[in-house]
Amino acid sequence: MSENAPLESKHNKPSAEPPAGVHRLQASVPEEQAGLRLDQALAKMFPDFSRSQLTHSIKDGNATVNGRGCKPRERVLGGEVVVLSVAIAASETVGPENIPLNVVFEDEQMLILNKPAGLVVHPGAGNSNGTLQNGLLYYSPSLQGVPRAGIIHRLDKDTSGLMVVAKTVGAHTYLVEKLADRDIHRFYDCTVNGKMVSGGTVDEPIGRHKTDRLKMAVRSDGRHAVTHYRIHSRYRAHTRLRVQLETGRTHQIRVHMAHIRRPIVGDPVYSGRLAQPPHSSAEFVDVLRAFKRQALHATELHVPHPTTDEIMEFQADIPEDMANLDKAMVADAAEHAYDE
Repeated sequence: MSENAPLESKHNKPSAEPPAGVHRLQASVPEEQAGLRLDQALAKMFPDFSRSQLTHSIKDGNATVNGRGCKPRERVLGGEVVVLSVAIAASETVGPENIPLNVVFEDEQMLILNKPAGLVVHPGAGNSNGTLQNGLLYYSPSLQGVPRAGIIHRLDKDTSGLMVVAKTVGAHTYLVEKLADRDIHRFYDCTVNGKMVSGGTVDEPIGRHKTDRLKMAVRSDGRHAVTHYRIHSRYRAHTRLRVQLETGRTHQIRVHMAHIRRPIVGDPVYSGRLAQPPHSSAEFVDVLRAFKRQALHATELHVPHPTTDEIMEFQADIPEDMANLDKAMVADAAEHAYDE
């Protein structure tokens, strides 16, 4: 392959499926990774695979940089075209479980689902089973041969809404690269504490909190993160927002809203004190106190199709708990309309 050959993920439809159990990866090395060792750069470019998997592929001669053979320790300059094949090991730890899934679209290449609040996406510490990944493997056993059962992006446990899942290795490669290229657009609905006067953008890097390893925080040495928001509705002490992610960092919307002192209602990690407008009825205060998860829902998803490149748009109304919260805030605002 020449250096100027087009990347299939950027310009063409996915090529024929690679052999069973093998994932074909192709991408350009980001300029910001210049100076890294090849194995380090690949680990950042393809986080669904372990460093050891990627290193073995290079050593086994299953990787090229600008069409030539390569070694794990060589340095990258940025902009090189990397092509490699990685063997996919069937998961020995994640098994299928009969977990109900709300699938809103499905074809041979991908499926779109509406995740409920309370469902963990991937198994991990404290969540070895009962996850979305377990449910996907039960729903479609062939996903055992796709990295992370085809999951392209995550939602926090208590964030509800739309997610895209690849059903084939080729679709997974395509969608992961489209996500990295910011060609998949994600929109969220959230309700925050405080009355905002206008929309805006938060452009602040995010990294692991320095003292609390379970939290993320705005940090000067964090990863680039951009969140756009505009006002949907205003209430007495709260604002409902429509949010668009430009990047996709862990807890990004929750951290950015807390950073501008407008934390999401109910967020158990970042919200702090309950925002209670003056002279609120006991019923309204009870509604606020009873809402124990972040009021955040992935309401809209625009995804290019792996076969046709056609942009497909999906929407999911806010779930019942957020709808009831919204109704309570509307009623509270109406009750005190003449107080302000």
